[in-house]
Amino acid sequence: MIDLKGKVAVIFGLANKRSIAYGIAQKFAEAGATLVLSYQSERLRKEAEQLIEDLGQVGTARAFQCDVASDSDIDNLFAAIKEAFPANGDAPVIHSVVHCIGFAPATAIHNDFLLTTREDFRIAHDISAYSLIAVARGAAPLMGPGSSVLTLTYYGADKVFPNYNVMGVAKAALEASVRYLAASLGPRGIRVNAISAGPIKTLAARGIGDFSKILDAVTERAPLKRNVDQTEVGGAALFLCSDLASGITGEITFVDCGYNITGL
Repeated sequence: MIDLKGKVAVIFGLANKRSIAYGIAQKFAEAGATLVLSYQSERLRKEAEQLIEDLGQVGTARAFQCDVASDSDIDNLFAAIKEAFPANGDAPVIHSVVHCIGFAPATAIHNDFLLTTREDFRIAHDISAYSLIAVARGAAPLMGPGSSVLTLTYYGADKVFPNYNVMGVAKAALEASVRYLAASLGPRGIRVNAISAGPIKTLAARGIGDFSKILDAVTERAPLKRNVDQTEVGGAALFLCSDLASGITGEITFVDCGYNITGL
């Protein structure tokens, strides 16, 4: 059993109980980690606090506001974490950072890719890809050997999916960022990985047209003949952030019931 007692895990992008981030948070909480949840704006504060209660971490977990599009917000977040969880000597403050963030304007997802505007392209890459770099830079001084950074990607980074468009391009940039960050942070003993999760009915997935067809295609073609769920992604995340995965960095791990290995 993986034991994260006494470890602090910072999770970005936990929107609700149906999100992939919630499945990850559940597994980390079960392993004994102390959670820090980041919410985007003040209007989401109560929901973040409710999620802490749902995860059984009242009195231990903390929730802090942070808009990852703002460098000052990121700096303030990690300063608050350092103050809330003082380290013993040279011990690291943060054990794991989980980045579950992706966004593109609705028009950039629904319109033909050729019509992607410069501004929509910028926003998609800023929030979905650059934010991982910014968050890792802010967290690194509070981390140490054996700690890890994890993000979520999707197969749309490799293959064309209908109604995914600029998000696929942003996810490709995210995956490249994982590899470069792994090389940058490796000398400090910090690992950086990504999970490419299969399609799951989350709030974000509602913005993808004909999403049910993607779910059906996975059920038909995946070797396991079904779709993945949040807890399975959470289990993989827990493994990748644990000492059991101490030799794994810069990798994209598929958790999609094997769909990505199929042709026709």
